[in-house]
Amino acid sequence: MFTGIIEEVGRVMALERQGDWARLELACTTVLEDASLGDSIAVDGCCLTVSDFTDDGFAADLMAETLHATALGDLEVNGVVNLERAMQAGERLGGHLVQGHVDGVGTVLERVDQPGTTHVRISVPPWLARYLVAKGSITVQGASLTVIDVDGGPAGPSFRVGLIPHTLEATTLGDLAPGDRVNLEVDVIAKYVERLLAAGTDTPYPHEPSPKDQPA
Repeated sequence: MFTGIIEEVGRVMALERQGDWARLELACTTVLEDASLGDSIAVDGCCLTVSDFTDDGFAADLMAETLHATALGDLEVNGVVNLERAMQAGERLGGHLVQGHVDGVGTVLERVDQPGTTHVRISVPPWLARYLVAKGSITVQGASLTVIDVDGGPAGPSFRVGLIPHTLEATTLGDLAPGDRVNLEVDVIAKYVERLLAAGTDTPYPHEPSPKDQPA
């Protein structure tokens, strides 16, 4: 589990494809301070397992599903990625609950730079749009952001976020430009709520009757 608060920007040292899977090597320092083989690190919002350590950082294997469902396959050598270690129990939850399970890939449609804030509009796959609400949370490239508004226009659903100067400097989001593909993860709580409501069944857990359940 992650928070969406980026700890470090890493650099791609290698992306070696081996048939339908690939090996990704990243140069980094902060996220490796207490890392062990098998630990989870979010790379642009995708939870990956540390499979090996290198001279400059670590390596992770990307299976076919990861390459298909995320934008990690678009990475190039010397490109940069957002990195975050798994959260520790008892730490401050500065962002929101992030699983590192990418739900879909969006495309940057527009970027408007203004004093103090950069507004970015991003397309969202139609099946994910229902989980987005104004003032709700969205993870873009692993960064926890607040949705400003959601648009369901004729060009397809999209949403807008605002990036403060710190976010632009501390993450890779400062490099976003129209046409860039980005990893998206919606709020997991929204997905569970939808699932429970769709089932239409009472809770299986026993409960004490409330006063309103008592006969008059």
